[in-house]
Formats: sequence, C-alpha cells, structure tokens
Amino acid sequence: MEFIRVEPEAVPDSAAQHLVGMRDGIRLATDVYLPDAGGDRVPAILVRLPYDKNSRYVFFDRIAARATARGYAMIVQDVRGKFRSEGATLGWVHEANDGYDSIDWVSRQPWCNGIVGMFGDSYYGFTQWAAVSSSHPALRAIVPRVTSAQLGLAPAEGDGVRDIDWLVLGEYMSHYWADRYIYDYQLDWTIRPLMEVFEPAYDALGTRSATLDMMAPRVLPVPVYPDGHPFDARPVPVLHAVGWFDNLATLSMRDYVALRSDPAWAAAQYLIADSHDHENYHLSLAPIGEADDHGVEEAALERMLDGYIDPALDFYDVFLKGERPAAELPRVRWHLGHVGLRQSDQWPPADAVPLRLYLDDLGAAAGSGGALVREASSDPGQVEWTHNPEQLIPAAVPNSFAFLHEYPDEREIIDRDDVVHFTLAASGQPLDLAGPIDLHVALRSSSPTTHLFAKLYDVDPQGSCRLVVRGQAELLDTSGKRLLRIELGHTGYRVRPGHRLRLALFSSDFPEFVPHPGTDENPWLAVTTKSTIQTLLSAPGTLPHLELSVLPFDE
Repeated sequence: MEFIRVEPEAVPDSAAQHLVGMRDGIRLATDVYLPDAGGDRVPAILVRLPYDKNSRYVFFDRIAARATARGYAMIVQDVRGKFRSEGATLGWVHEANDGYDSIDWVSRQPWCNGIVGMFGDSYYGFTQWAAVSSSHPALRAIVPRVTSAQLGLAPAEGDGVRDIDWLVLGEYMSHYWADRYIYDYQLDWTIRPLMEVFEPAYDALGTRSATLDMMAPRVLPVPVYPDGHPFDARPVPVLHAVGWFDNLATLSMRDYVALRSDPAWAAAQYLIADSHDHENYHLSLAPIGEADDHGVEEAALERMLDGYIDPALDFYDVFLKGERPAAELPRVRWHLGHVGLRQSDQWPPADAVPLRLYLDDLGAAAGSGGALVREASSDPGQVEWTHNPEQLIPAAVPNSFAFLHEYPDEREIIDRDDVVHFTLAASGQPLDLAGPIDLHVALRSSSPTTHLFAKLYDVDPQGSCRLVVRGQAELLDTSGKRLLRIELGHTGYRVRPGHRLRLALFSSDFPEFVPHPGTDENPWLAVTTKSTIQTLLSAPGTLPHLELSVLPFDE
C-alpha cells in the first residue's frame, strides 16, 4: 500500500513555541503569538487541535495576525500524542483535563490578564466543549465551529430512531489518529467485514488507530467528559458557528437548540449560520473554481478569513474585553442561500411560519415520481423499494467534508430503481426556508431494523438536482404502524422562482455511512448480507409529511 506521511511544518517566526506540562508530566507543544505592543496583559484565545498547529491547512499564522492586531494573545497547541506534543495518540479521552491544564498555564502567563477564550473547528471545536466540562474559571467564552459536544459519544437515540454510524469518521480516525502524524492513502471499500478495511493500512504503517478501536464496532464507555457533560457545567457565552452544508450541521444545531432551551445557558447563546460546508467552501462560489479555492490560493484564503475569524473577534470584544455591551451583538446572524446574510433576534426568525408538505401519489414515487402537496389525500397508499447491501447507493462526493467544492448534480441517484422521490410543483414566487426541516414517515421493513436516508433537493428548470438539506436514521421500529421523525437539519435557503423542491428516500449512502447488512448483525462486523423490502405507508393517522419553517413572501 502506498501512503504519504504528513509531518509537522516549521514554527513561524511570529510565534514562540513552548512545551507546556500537564498534570501527569506530559508536555504539549504550544505556540504563543503576542500583540506587537509589549508589556500589557491581554486576553488570550486558545486553540487545541490535532492537525499540526503550523500547517497551511489550519492557517493559524494568518488567524493569529488578525487576532493580535485586535489586541489578543493567540495560543495554538498540538493536542496530546499529535505532531510535536508528547504522549500516546488517543483521541477524545484526555481533552477535558488537558484543556483545563492548558487554560491554567495560559491564564498565569505574564502577558495574559487571566481571561481566556477558545476557538476552532471540528475536533478543535470539541476540545472547547471538553474544556467547558472541566469548568476552569479563566475560560470566559468559546466559539465552536462546525462541531458538536456530542462528538466521541455513542450515537444519539430518539423515539424509535438512532443516528447511523459514520463510516467516513472511521476513515478519518484511521488516517489522522494512527500515530502522531497524518497519513494519506486509499482504502479498499470492498473488504468485509468493514472493520477489516483498515487492516492493510495498519500493516503498512506498522501501527493502528487506538481511537478507531475505541469507537468501533461498538463505542466503548470511555470518560470523554470525566467531570460531567459540558451542558451541566458552569455556563459560558457561546458563539455557535454552523455551516448549512456541513456534514455535522444537524449535530451543531442540536447543541444550539439544547442550550437556547436551558435557562442557565440561554442568555449567552449566539448563532452565526452561513451557507458553507465543513471546509468553509461557500454556496455562492460552488462548485469551487481554482481562483476561489482557499485550500490552495492565498488571495482566496484572505477573503475567506473575513467571515471565518472576524465574527469571532467581535464576539470576544464583548465577552473577553467588555469593549461594548452584549446588547449590541446580533443574537443570530444567518445566511439565506442565494440571497445573503441576515440578522434576527431568534432562530427560527420570529416571522417564520410552519409549512407542512404531504408525500402524495405514492404509487408513482418509484417511477416518474410522487408529489409534495399542501393538502393531504385521504386515499391509503404505499410504495416499495429494495435495499440490496451488495448494490449500495454511492455517496454523492468522495469527501463530504468539502461537499460544496464539487456541489454535484445528483439526478443520477434519483433515477435509480432503489430510490423513491416526491416533487413540489414550481412556483413563480420564491420560497424561503428558514428553520428546521423534519420528515415524518411510517416505514415497514422486512428487517427488524433498517436505515432510511432522506435528501431534499433544489431542482432547477433544466432538471439539475442539488442538495439543500439531508437526514438519515436507523429505524428501530419497522412495523409501519406509527410515524417516526427524521431530522433533515436546519437551513436558510431560497428556492428561486421556477425551481422545485424534491425529496428522495433510499436505504444506503456508501462509503459515507456504514451500510445496513439487512440482518441483525453489527454492521461493522457483518459478512453475510440480505436484501430487504422497504415499504413507505400512507394512511389516516400515518400520513407521511415534511415539516418546514418558511418566511412569508413579501411582494
């Protein structure tokens, strides 16, 4: 097997690297960037990440330049076991204690005034939640981006449904958490069982991912939060930064909704939600051309940073410096896709109204397509499709973290005979989506549990189908006797005049998600598979429908 090993890049001249001791003696490599004007004690912004603090990929020399110009110290640290930091390479389990100890070190430095904030994306958004759980008094505000406090925990389970395991996270853990480096190589997805997919890479590398072994085939009861869940800790102001097209968007919004509903936390919860994906590619530029690819183009990176770090610095000016009152800070800033940024006092916006669309004409849904209608039909109906684990539906893009880099037309997926779909008639007026979108369906399966994937598309007048929101769940109740709720996530998105909404339902999305084997075996370990029949039912009391939140049309 061929692979590329990514090693640490040089510490820039603008930073001073320190080895900061943790309570068990392990030292973590930590860069300190300070404002040019020396002598003053200033608030500090701490980042703890596993991707090499000095890499072009995380561009912290650029971010630090903006932060220090605004009068902040910026501290960027390789987490335990990664790149220049000491310790065993194991994700999730040390971040609460290491976060506390790192904040403690920062707050006691002669250049710090004892006030610390945290910042970062994805795993280094999770390290913020881990630090919150440890309740260090110096931590005053966090900006977790495209992440969730639930990362590292077992899949969430609701009333009759459970989150599906992300196979792409298995790929992530095998590439990023085998040892202190990052490895680039190709996996053979035809190997079964799925847990064996990673073994050829481990043999070639001479090491394996203890993190993946901990997370699959079953999540071990590890102390991700040894001091308790962060939502039960001392509240701090939070700017939730969400991407409508991020593959973690649903988890991010669950955090925001939970804390806005908690009286102890609600007053200091803020939201900025933009039309970007996990890698910060934006809908307005999608698919991404060479000149707009901030992953490689310096000018594009500088443009991207305006929306990436500047809102966080405005937030810190309020909660770390106290330079202006919190009342001046917008409670919610959100992007309406194809229109632009908006502000509101709450999410969904106060003027948003519910819209229910029923899945109709089920008999045509497996062929020419059923309909999405505002008035339900009282006629019973059903539609069937087959889930064949040997003929899985391919994921739309090879890298869902950079979904908008390609932003593909997915009409070929909809044309498959194991996909059913329903379409809303086009209108001469725009339809503005602003809030959560939920699917309610009664599904019968020949398997005791099954997977359901739902994608809501924008279909243009030429027939191209591009994703708006998506959701997926393992159905634990396949009797078809009651409606089950599938979260499709939140969005701000304009369906333009002449465009149509189309809902597609199917049973696999590989290799983004672990496929259901059609049996009751653990899908990570299954070798034998079985085709199953899925039946979507419509009857009084179990009418399948979408619940949306929309803005009234303003002439």
